[in-house]
Amino acid sequence: MSQQDMTIYEHLEEVRKRLIIVIVFFFIAAIGGLFLAKPIIQYLQHADEAAALTMNAFRVTDPLKVYFQMAFVIGLVLTSPVLLYQLWAFVSPGLHERERRVTLSYIPASILLFLGGLSFSYFVLFPYIIHFMMKLSGDLNIEQVIGINEYFHFLFQTTIPFGFLFQLPVITLFLTRLGIVTPQLLGQIRRYAYFVLLVIAALITPPDIMSFAIVSVPLFLLYEVSVWISRIGYKKAQQTEALTAENEEKSAQ
Repeated sequence: MSQQDMTIYEHLEEVRKRLIIVIVFFFIAAIGGLFLAKPIIQYLQHADEAAALTMNAFRVTDPLKVYFQMAFVIGLVLTSPVLLYQLWAFVSPGLHERERRVTLSYIPASILLFLGGLSFSYFVLFPYIIHFMMKLSGDLNIEQVIGINEYFHFLFQTTIPFGFLFQLPVITLFLTRLGIVTPQLLGQIRRYAYFVLLVIAALITPPDIMSFAIVSVPLFLLYEVSVWISRIGYKKAQQTEALTAENEEKSAQ
């Protein structure tokens, strides 16, 4: 086996080990989520957004399905810091010492942004959608019969994507520090990025202009914040490279 093949094999082996760590931790977190699922489901059922709704189970297995879905989501949220750390640990050997410290600080920022995305979608977007749908049903003289499985499925479908979308600034900064993305590139693809964000907003909102605006405007702001942060990260990366090159030149002399 050549040295290059050995290096590729070692990288694949490291990826496998880190994936195993993440998967094992997820199973442990999901098991813990089984104990947390019941009080969280009960809280969400009695929150203001659902207080006026009567939850129904249309199939015998619906309560069990919701219970396990909630445990899965809890496990996913609890595993996200471990996943981010394993990703950082995999790429950190190729970074300078200062870059390793800086990128490690992205993990708590990423978690806060994920929770911020969930909070925004649950406390701002989700209530508006529910009220809109209830008002539309009243205008059409339709009596809403809410299935608990459908309700929580719609809740997860609306909130969880925002947790990941709010990661955009951190992901952009991380890719910028790795040299994969530049602020110039982000500026050039802005119109295409806006189009993709509009499609995402259309997919996760009901067909009314207010819901579409509530979703699309924050996504545009997130992208512009990402471009701004990328400029800062790119400038600091260039300064670090210049300082490193200067130190190496002094050492060589």
